[in-house]
Order: sequence, then structure tokens, then C-alpha cells
Amino acid sequence: MSFLILFASVMIVLSVGLLLGFIIALASRFLSVPKEERIEQIEEILPGANCGACGFAGCAAYAEAVVLNGAPLTRCTSLSADGLRKIGGIMGQKVEAQAEPEKAFIACHAAAADAPERQFLYSGLDDCNSRALFYKGSKKCKYGCLGGGSCMEVCPVNAIYRDRQKRVVVDRRKCVSCRKCVEACPMNVIRMIPESADYAVACSHPGKGVQTKADCGVGCLGCSLCVKNSPEGGFVMNGFLAEIDYTRSGDRAKAAEKCPVRCIVRIK
Repeated sequence: MSFLILFASVMIVLSVGLLLGFIIALASRFLSVPKEERIEQIEEILPGANCGACGFAGCAAYAEAVVLNGAPLTRCTSLSADGLRKIGGIMGQKVEAQAEPEKAFIACHAAAADAPERQFLYSGLDDCNSRALFYKGSKKCKYGCLGGGSCMEVCPVNAIYRDRQKRVVVDRRKCVSCRKCVEACPMNVIRMIPESADYAVACSHPGKGVQTKADCGVGCLGCSLCVKNSPEGGFVMNGFLAEIDYTRSGDRAKAAEKCPVRCIVRIK
């Protein structure tokens, strides 16, 4: 008798489950709202990195906001000019071409072997923000990369890695210009420079040459030889630190060649 009651209970539960599943299937088919075709088209053009630089949760959310809420078409920082034109065509809007995309560059060239003697032994959490809390890190140089990899942790496309010399570097081919690494760096050594840049100054130390040399063996000495050797290359001195004005497109190779500490590096 108890077996029959148990069997009947199981059958009732299964029947109710099947009935509810059938009702849900019908509801999903006849009551669902079809996705706007333009949203899918725009999603296919967007890079799909879901970095959030546009201010939305991801590429799908941004595409939806463009179609349904009239969000600006230029919010995606990694969208190519051709991609932007395609989205403009989908939306029936004429869009002015964006400025050239900028890619991240770590303006510090000191490798582990180049680093001067540490001022103290740090044994806390192994990330840059924790290291920076203790006198801006254990290195003598208080303006360079701490090497903890906080930027690597926030990069949505794994474009930041350590090279053979244990320097933290950016693979600019992968970089989607989201600027999350810039925000994560407590030392402000990450710069956004034009995608077409051929050279960059890999130093952030603003001090005089004597102090920079004492703090780091590969930092800019403020000698201004780059300005003299590549007058059309856009090199300027910001105090004792060389910088490049990328609106000028003259030759920069000679400046890099003559730099006594080789802190003007070619972009790969």
C-alpha cells in the first residue's frame, strides 16, 4: 500500500513538472521579445573585450544602449575608424572619424638587473598598490615601475606581461585602450601614446641627471641630446625629463641612437 502511495506521488510530481516545463516553453516562444537586429550587428563589430571603458558593463550592453537609448557611437576607445563608420551606417548616422587610438606604454625601462640596491626588504602583499604604501616601494627610484603586476591583474585582454628581464611590458597589439592599467598604477608610469608611435621615452624620473643616475642606472639624464639630434622628432624637455610631442612626425631614430642611457626605446 505504501509503495502505491509513493509511486503515485512520484508520478504526480513528474506530471506537474512536465506540465510546467511545457508551459514555460510555450511562454518563451510566444511571449519573448525578439532581439533588435541592429544590436546584434553592432555587437559583431565591437571588439568583444568587455573592458568597460565605454562606461557600460560590456560590449553587448553598449550595443544595446546605442540602439535603444541613443548612446554616443564614439564611446568605444578601441574601435577602429572603419568599425566606427560601419556602426554609423547601421544607425543611419554620419560619424566623424575618431582621433588615432592610443595604446598603453610603461614609461620605465629598468629591469631587475638594472635596479639599484633596495632601501629595505619588503615582505608584504605582492602587488604595486601594497608596495607603494611603504615609502613608494623599496627601490631607490620613487618614480619607476614597482613590478608587482597590479596592471596585469586588471587588464581584460592579458596584454601586459613580464619579459625575459622581468620588466612589466605591454603587448600593444593586444591592448584595447581601456586605460584600466593607467588607473591601477600607483606610480603613474603608464602612458597612453598613439598607436602609430615608433619611439617612446621609457623613464618617469623628473629629477636632475645626477639624482636619476643615483636612483636608476637607465633613467633619463636630462642631457637634451635627443632634442639636438632629432630636432624634427618632437622631443622636448619637461624640466629634466625628455618627452615626445607626437603631433610631430620627424625622424627619432638618431635621438634613440645618441641617448647615453638608451632610455628612448623603439616601440614594437
